[in-house]
Amino acid sequence: MMNYIWAFMCIFSLAAAVFTGNTGELSRGILNSAEKAVETALRLLGTLSLWNGITEIMKDSGLSEKIQKLFSPVTSFLFPAYRGTDVISAVTANITANLLGLGNAATPLGIEAVRRMKEMSGTDSAEDDTVRFVVINTAALTLIPTTVASLRQAAGSGSPFSIMIPVWCTGITALTAGLIAERILSKGWKK
Repeated sequence: MMNYIWAFMCIFSLAAAVFTGNTGELSRGILNSAEKAVETALRLLGTLSLWNGITEIMKDSGLSEKIQKLFSPVTSFLFPAYRGTDVISAVTANITANLLGLGNAATPLGIEAVRRMKEMSGTDSAEDDTVRFVVINTAALTLIPTTVASLRQAAGSGSPFSIMIPVWCTGITALTAGLIAERILSKGWKK
């Protein structure tokens, strides 16, 4: 579906530029946007490399296991069927990456967690635990919004971390609303 939307936007923009006589502006816009995209990607690469390196150090030093133990009461409550399994370690790694604001690093960890859940459940359909995990992952409660702060700094912000309190408020609100909706809908769906 996204391919169709993307194609429509490109064709519509091209047609609008031709009909309004602004093909030169469109060409300049495409080239400038491509340049800015590469600049932004390179700036983010540094931040992501730093935090991915820190994540690897955390794994090698055993800090990840300590964080897993710290989150153990919460993850065991949220995912009781997977208590004491390797699913919990994947879930914890994903939640930790999200807490550090590393959405790009959290994505493969989240995919791995869902794969392990699917393996253990033995079904192709999403179980309640999988849906709950996706809700938690999508709400992405973030303590340190590193990616957004990097983008703000790249855009010239003098205080890139000044967004922390609004990020915390929206994250808590999204997580709470998502978990409540998941609970209500999962109970209603089973009736």
